[in-house]
Amino acid sequence: MTSESEASPPPASKRFARGLLETLAIIVVALLISTALKTWVVRSFYIPSESMMTTLQVDDRVLVNQLAHRFGPADRGDIIVFDDPDHWLSAAETAEYTPNPVLEFIGLAPADSGNQLIKRVIGVGGDTIRCCDAEGRLLVNGELIDETYLDEGTAPSEVEFEVTVPEGHYWVMGDNRSNSADSRYHMDTDPFVSEDDVVGTVFLINWPFKHFSWVSTPDKVFADVPDTAEGLSGN
Repeated sequence: MTSESEASPPPASKRFARGLLETLAIIVVALLISTALKTWVVRSFYIPSESMMTTLQVDDRVLVNQLAHRFGPADRGDIIVFDDPDHWLSAAETAEYTPNPVLEFIGLAPADSGNQLIKRVIGVGGDTIRCCDAEGRLLVNGELIDETYLDEGTAPSEVEFEVTVPEGHYWVMGDNRSNSADSRYHMDTDPFVSEDDVVGTVFLINWPFKHFSWVSTPDKVFADVPDTAEGLSGN
């Protein structure tokens, strides 16, 4: 016998409505969190060209830490994603990008991928970079660099140059040196990337799964580089 104090269960229609509202609330919260993450923390980026091979392969998907540059400048050796600084990309290249509104909305693809590039930081503000010495090696502030991330037999550069990076900027190069339209090829306009144009630092290859790996900065490569170019003329 049911006590009069016991409440009768709500009808099925009310239970369904309540469940639907709870589901919608979860979806809304999830979308808000996803939007916040892709706006401020982590963003996905795909590799459209061979310029960073073989570190990054064509069509790899990488995750970019967008908070890193908010707490300080990038380090030498970091792989960064940045907005096109001075029309480095041609109209034909930007037109090749096909946006995916669904992936962009949930944060798995950036909304402006067609106007962004990915390269490795070789020099930071104040650095003097020269290539090449008599043996074809790269120097940063007079220190010879052994770029272990380059494929065996890859020359540091087939283009000779010597530049001093302005404060608040970077000199960037692709790991596939013979197939990378990086800072070296924009000497007649503006070869440097402003810190303000940096989207973030690559930290993970997340697709395809067989390429899944962390992307770390090769600290040992630049460990002996002095902070300034003092004494450069003596090298």
